Amino acid sequence: MNVVNNRKRLKTNAKRTLKAWQLYVLLIPALLWAVIFAYYPMYGVVIAFKDYKIRAGILGSPWADPLLTYFQQFFSTSIALNAIKNTIVISLESLVIAFPIPIIFALLLNQIRGDRVKKTIQTISYAPYFMSNVVVVSIISVFFAANGVVNNLVTSAGGKETLFTSLPEWFRTLFIGSNIWQTMGFNAVIFIAALTAISPDYYEAATIDGASRFQRILYIDIPMILPTIILMLILQIGNIMNVGYEKAYLMQNGSNTIVSELISTYVYKVGLQTAQYSFATAVGLFNSVVNFIILVTANFVAKKVSDISIF
Repeated sequence: MNVVNNRKRLKTNAKRTLKAWQLYVLLIPALLWAVIFAYYPMYGVVIAFKDYKIRAGILGSPWADPLLTYFQQFFSTSIALNAIKNTIVISLESLVIAFPIPIIFALLLNQIRGDRVKKTIQTISYAPYFMSNVVVVSIISVFFAANGVVNNLVTSAGGKETLFTSLPEWFRTLFIGSNIWQTMGFNAVIFIAALTAISPDYYEAATIDGASRFQRILYIDIPMILPTIILMLILQIGNIMNVGYEKAYLMQNGSNTIVSELISTYVYKVGLQTAQYSFATAVGLFNSVVNFIILVTANFVAKKVSDISIF
């Protein structure tokens, strides 16, 4: 009986597939992109275990002796350990400080009844996302340099000039603050979409019961978008070891390197600028493995606690 039922299911699925063949044809470009740009490059991970020579290629290059030479090289320097610490600290601070802000922004924006005002605010808020990091760092320099706008305002008010862009204690504040300004509106889009999907009947019933705006946010909006919040939090936690090097590298100088040297900037300088491709690949593989473990752990915990998970 099970064999017969399986055959019937296969026939039914085949008929449904043939009926919707146009959709599968549209899926082909996305599958090709994923195979070529996402899965095929994974073959390059082998470089982490080889003494890679460009002329010899991946297959022709000899295996490293010992096999984990470049991993040992990475962990043997004090700079690398400091880079790992800085990466984790700045990622955790970003998670605690920056993650809730798009949610709060989306909840506040959802309270605006005028569509024109709401769309205007939303457009202005996510416009900085499309600025390059070079432009963002230039804006930081203009505002927070020794003779920048902020220092001019501080000194004119009788305060002391502060070298914001040079002092180590200000690097994380500027980095995280600029990230919030740059990505807040764009990251809020998914939460705004989740809020839009809430049925108006809930709000009408709450209004009839005399619920205030804050109570509607607390008892309707937040519970309804909680699955989306948890999923985005899991993904964010799974990227703890990934901090882009572009902005950090542009904001770096001789004074703040002790806190601004991240894994990504260290790999860029030591691995790529000096053509140590095996070393750079080894560190990238280490990052990916750690992120995968953290992602699986966060997903497991979320599933146990809230029964919401990615997989």
